Amino acid sequence: MTQVDLRRAGDADIEEIAELTNWAYRGTGEVASWTVESYLEGLRTTPETLRADIAANPDARLLTWRGEAGELLGHFWLEPPADGATWYLGLLSVRPDRQDQKLGRRLLAAGEDFARARGATRLQMTVINVRDTLIAWYQRRGYALTGEVRPFPYGDDRFGRPRRDDLSFVVLEKAL
Repeated sequence: MTQVDLRRAGDADIEEIAELTNWAYRGTGEVASWTVESYLEGLRTTPETLRADIAANPDARLLTWRGEAGELLGHFWLEPPADGATWYLGLLSVRPDRQDQKLGRRLLAAGEDFARARGATRLQMTVINVRDTLIAWYQRRGYALTGEVRPFPYGDDRFGRPRRDDLSFVVLEKAL
């Protein structure tokens, strides 16, 4: 498997995308992701939340990557800005039981290529400030901290319930 074939998610994909997202962000046990958010409880997303986000952002794309047998290997959210230059990438998730196959870096590169082909000159993302290992992973792939910090949405359980009170989002960017 060498090529990452991205497809826009359809309504039939939403349940599976929510399941994979929750496994990647909140899974536990032997096949938990190395990026699990143990400082949050509850689900990372739901099918209803994903559908609402898609409806509210018609220019955004929720893109999926499936293996040869049709299994969902990963997905991410990509949203173009009004100015067309700096796109937002989020919700990057790959199967935790296959992370040793470098799926995340391949999916991220495919997302960068996808955005670049549509006019993006920069990608931006937000990561929870205490995710040092994940921030370092993105930095090794060319993303840099911008110095911008955004508040964590305490009281909005869409992202889970925080177990600590020092969470925020740091902004990372990469020139394409």
